[in-house]
Amino acid sequence: MGSQLFRTKSIDRLIADSEDPQRRLRKTLGVLTLTALGVGAIIGTGIFILTGTAAAGEVVQEASWIKAPLLDVLLHGKDTVNVMGRPGAGPAIALSFLGVAMVCALAGLCYAELASMIPIAGSAYTYTYATLGELVAWIIGWDLILEYAVSNMAVAVGFSAYVDSLLQSFGIHLPASLATPAYTPQAGWHLNFNLPGFIVVMLLTWLLVKGIKESASANSIMVGVKLVAICIFIFAAAKYIQPANWKPFMPNGWQGVLTGGSIVFFTYIGFDSVSTAAEECKNPKRDLPLGILFSLLICAFFYVAVAIVLTGIQPYKIFLGDAAPVATALKNIGLGSIQRIVTVGALTGMISSLLVFQLGQARVWFAMSRDGLLPKMFSNVHPTHRTPHVATWVAGIFVGIPAGIFDIGTLADLSNIGTLFAFVLVSISVLVLRRTQPDRPRSFRVPMAWLIAPLSVFFCFILMAGLPVENWIRFIVWLAIGLVIYFTYSRKRSQLRDVEATESR
Repeated sequence: MGSQLFRTKSIDRLIADSEDPQRRLRKTLGVLTLTALGVGAIIGTGIFILTGTAAAGEVVQEASWIKAPLLDVLLHGKDTVNVMGRPGAGPAIALSFLGVAMVCALAGLCYAELASMIPIAGSAYTYTYATLGELVAWIIGWDLILEYAVSNMAVAVGFSAYVDSLLQSFGIHLPASLATPAYTPQAGWHLNFNLPGFIVVMLLTWLLVKGIKESASANSIMVGVKLVAICIFIFAAAKYIQPANWKPFMPNGWQGVLTGGSIVFFTYIGFDSVSTAAEECKNPKRDLPLGILFSLLICAFFYVAVAIVLTGIQPYKIFLGDAAPVATALKNIGLGSIQRIVTVGALTGMISSLLVFQLGQARVWFAMSRDGLLPKMFSNVHPTHRTPHVATWVAGIFVGIPAGIFDIGTLADLSNIGTLFAFVLVSISVLVLRRTQPDRPRSFRVPMAWLIAPLSVFFCFILMAGLPVENWIRFIVWLAIGLVIYFTYSRKRSQLRDVEATESR
């Protein structure tokens, strides 16, 4: 049993399995469409929603030490921490965005090397299966399901808030029972359901089933629209900046910057979804690394610019609990016409983000199913569209219903901790392969890998420590559920186990 848990699946076998005619995906993506997928995923909810949350901080309804950041509890003890929520970064949210971009760049370099070596659907799940063994691969695959699902739930919540904002600008008011989630930390539980968020997830699920080429083309158009909207916001609002709003720049010191970074980390996680589309890439060894790094560079610039302008035109404290801070700020300074344009751009950005994350989630389910770790139906490929249609529909339902129930802060935190954990294992995998397979061709190599990869691991743990204790508890519970499923179902049905048993006879 021990040998199976840490048995790796060779890169050659992974590639051979991907060529199975019954489960082969269509190769249509190039460097531009991959970069657009990355930008589509990264620039979405974060730039339009979480910027305000991270700047203003969060206040919870009931005081408890489990609501405090883990690092605060470790340094000061659970009886002395600020239990009423999390401190905001204030105007220094721009530093949070910049710092997180640097951490993601470290992890992005590691992703780029592995993606160029192992151009297979599944992202970090596939990489760890080839390096750290089946048990670790299952853990990270289960973790990725949480990352992509919860990310999209959060985006869907933000989408609903901006739809409501756009309609209100025309004098139309949606009933709160159909436009807000059932749970928020400030108000607790109510008989509500985020219907717009649910509907958009279902429509995008249908589009993804229709085909990757159609989905990528639609995404590229939406990326163009939202980048134009962001530029309009930056240039139109910049002249309303009042430097007094930037003072104090760091109201809660570096603790606020770290906590803000832990919140906005959610905004950058889309770049790893580029690697989940590896099997549908025409030239993965060249285009995947470029797509990952280009998307990170473009998005970091826009995030910092928006953060500087947003906190300059309005005092950061007004964004507390606001799910549509950009729209609020524009309304307050009298730019109603610009507000509508930016709101349309925000909605387009969220739709493209939803699209890419649903794509990534379905590919992880597909890859795990093809390896026998999830039921075989998830690796069924549509005979006409050549997409994993069963996995895509199940993933859509798995996201759509919870998106109608939970608030954005709770969902973003869960996604963050799962993603950071994935980044840690990807960074370790690079070093493992450098030792175990030093001669395997690498079209991209991490420069100074023995410095970059450990730094990636270290800073990811630092950001994880900035998340609330309750999210660590939820994350551990999620992993525990995954381990129960692995030992009761997946381990016995592992395709690698069956192959090796046949070869040993």
